[in-house]
Amino acid sequence: MEAQIQRTTLTMKEASEYLGISYWLINQLVRRKQVPCCKVGGKYLFRVQALDEYLRNMEQQSIN
Repeated sequence: MEAQIQRTTLTMKEASEYLGISYWLINQLVRRKQVPCCKVGGKYLFRVQALDEYLRNMEQQSIN
């Protein structure tokens, strides 16, 4: 029986859905270097853990 590989990255479309924002907005955040991601072979990938941390930081900024 083969072990299932657990994905830890999301595509731009998946990341926009995960964050609850539009594809257009996440594209803008990437262009402005405001959201953590990496470019691999012409595709942007987002680590779920990094997006969670990004949201925590944004929450902290909103109450400070």
